[in-house]
Amino acid sequence: MTNLSNPTVKINSRLTSNRNRLEIFISQIPKSHLLFWGKILGNVLFYLAVPQRRIVRRNLQFSRLQSSPQAVKSLSRRIFQHFGITVLELLQMACFSKQDLISTVQIKGSKNIVEALNRQKGIIFISAHLGNYEMAWQFVPCYLEMQMAGVAKKLRNARLNRLIHGIRTRFGNKIIYKKGALPEMMQTLRRGAMVAVLMDISRRFDGVEVNFFGRRATATPAAALLGLRCKSPIIPAFCHRTANGTLMVEIEPPVEMQRTKNLRVDLQTNTQRITDRVERAVRRYPEQWNWMLKRWKDFYPDLYPESAKRQRRIIQKEKRKRKSHRAIR
Repeated sequence: MTNLSNPTVKINSRLTSNRNRLEIFISQIPKSHLLFWGKILGNVLFYLAVPQRRIVRRNLQFSRLQSSPQAVKSLSRRIFQHFGITVLELLQMACFSKQDLISTVQIKGSKNIVEALNRQKGIIFISAHLGNYEMAWQFVPCYLEMQMAGVAKKLRNARLNRLIHGIRTRFGNKIIYKKGALPEMMQTLRRGAMVAVLMDISRRFDGVEVNFFGRRATATPAAALLGLRCKSPIIPAFCHRTANGTLMVEIEPPVEMQRTKNLRVDLQTNTQRITDRVERAVRRYPEQWNWMLKRWKDFYPDLYPESAKRQRRIIQKEKRKRKSHRAIR
């Protein structure tokens, strides 16, 4: 039995109670307030985050999405505003109950999930850094009452990694870290469960070449390979913010897969088809995609000179380390 007369127990109980009250308060902040303060946060970041603003500007110009400097600047500002809203939404989501999450997000195209589940081959959801993709990743399994496994990169900071891991798995989702992820993803699909893969990240060493906004880029072939090996449907699922600020998860029809006897050709063709779906979603909601990503760095490194400088610093640091080791010996 807990000793309530113990001062330490009383303090801990009071702290827990206060934390619960704070979480309830944060979870009930109206959407209009989040949108207002999120835009303000985005405007502040637009002026303060100069390196990121430059990357956004160069990416927009390189993609030929906007032609005039005024249009690029206007879209850049809206991109930062949506980013600011997303940050506040994620902070609020950390305080959500499962019911809060389900009531906050809407879904369109759920029949595509039902049809895919009826095949009993599992589902490969492909998505992008569009809208509040983190909330979509939490919402879909809660809505379906099924576990989803997502592929993520382990952060170098162990404490931050534990925090992010806890937020992402609080409703029962599973994280598969990139190293050795493919066998575990196959096992998940063969159990009839769901996996999620982000398709807008450059993969220089293990990716395949694709065309993205008319420019050469790389993308992971994992989704295409899993679809071919496990015969699982590949379902595009994108989250975007509607005009009134409501988060909408759109579930699209499955990607039509090419299956020939040439695996290499099939991987390239199907990964391109998946990338085409991503590009189509980004073109629909350009202000909600993360244009801070260095999406074309593998073929156009000069587009991101800050990356080249960083790489040179890393190489110089490694050289100094090797010299100091030799001196000690």
